[in-house]
Amino acid sequence: MAAKVSEGLEKLQLDQSKKSNGTSSGTTSGGIEAEPDESDDDKDDDGGAADAGAPGAAKKKKKRKPKKKKAASGVPKAQSDPPRVLLSNLFPNGQYPEGEIVDYRNENSYRTTNEEKRHLDRMKIDFLNDYRQGAEIHRQVRQWAQKNIKPGQTLTEIAEGIEDGVRALTGHNGLEEGDNIKGGIGFPTGLNLNHIAAHYSPNAGNKTVLQYGDVMKVDFGVHVNGWIVDSAWTLTFDPVYDNLLAAVRDGTNTGIREAGIDVRMSDIGAAIQEAMESYEVELNGQTYPVKCIRNLNGHDIVQYSIHGGKSVPIVKGGDQTKMEEGEVFAIETFGSTGKGYVRDDLETSHYAKKPEAPNVSLRVSSARTLLNVINKNFGTLPFCRRYLDRLGQDKYLLGLNNLVSSGIVEAYPPLVDIKGSYTAQFEHVTILLRPTVKEVISRGDDY
Repeated sequence: MAAKVSEGLEKLQLDQSKKSNGTSSGTTSGGIEAEPDESDDDKDDDGGAADAGAPGAAKKKKKRKPKKKKAASGVPKAQSDPPRVLLSNLFPNGQYPEGEIVDYRNENSYRTTNEEKRHLDRMKIDFLNDYRQGAEIHRQVRQWAQKNIKPGQTLTEIAEGIEDGVRALTGHNGLEEGDNIKGGIGFPTGLNLNHIAAHYSPNAGNKTVLQYGDVMKVDFGVHVNGWIVDSAWTLTFDPVYDNLLAAVRDGTNTGIREAGIDVRMSDIGAAIQEAMESYEVELNGQTYPVKCIRNLNGHDIVQYSIHGGKSVPIVKGGDQTKMEEGEVFAIETFGSTGKGYVRDDLETSHYAKKPEAPNVSLRVSSARTLLNVINKNFGTLPFCRRYLDRLGQDKYLLGLNNLVSSGIVEAYPPLVDIKGSYTAQFEHVTILLRPTVKEVISRGDDY
């Protein structure tokens, strides 16, 4: 830089006579315009001073050119709207935010400071980091959804907006063979309106439009390396449903508080029921008690499987099964102004291959073809019919039904209470397995 400035001064002194006659040396010898840089700014300053002392030189001093700002690195510092920035770009050190940390209580309180338990805790850091990454993706996508879902949108538009965000933030578009098994959608987007409590996602051609008076349960999952973060909330626009939502949120938080190592499932269910059923809702001048939907439960989650085999009831009962160290549970509760009991109804959208699917001979060729697609793109992760459409599959219903009847794939029809009733849901994935504390992985500022 210093050498270029000295050279410029000599040239300016030699060419002063040219400058006084109004000529300029703004081009190089090749006739190409010289690109301005910081050295050009220095030349202008020094040249202006030399000219001021020369006979016939212009008395007006040249203004200093503003220095160009350095170009940005190109790495985003915050999430976009809609969310499309790969989450790992926002956390370049590869460490993701931990969830809500809750100390164990009563006879398990020693675990917080026990050195052996703390050592075991440190050994699980990779597993926890995958979960935390999935949870942060869920938080960012759902918080965008909460701000942007409005009456007048179709359920398909809402579902695809959520799913596009999950795929972008995980970096797994799911169109290449095996890509979705590495990361991406961990559970199809459920958009369950009013008396529909769970497992409803719009199939192709669905024209349902969200209305101001609807009560919609939004339930979707994110997975990283098969570790599924499954979390749900209820969205309303009319404040008349506030007590219904408060009851179910209280039930979920009660379940999280009571859950822990060696706790019996029946005790958790009893506490949830007591909390939730203390609420009432007034609708159109009539008061309805909030009822727990007694045949819906929380559940444990294992790698690549949304239901691991244990259930967490939301009503009192006799289940003496205990939670154990090393397990992961989705604590989810459902409340209703109806019967508090759901049944299968409507068109099925949710499916999953069974973890221990039988090895049977399939006579329907489309079933064999579809099973190969499922194995390569979903494994035992849940999927919906729109995801098969997205992969270019068509005319697959005969094969899909054959896989269900053969016991290879499980169908999950929508679960509904009586028409005219309203249901609500809140769900969090809670890691209870940590030797020292329990961590509510999917907890956020929203719920």
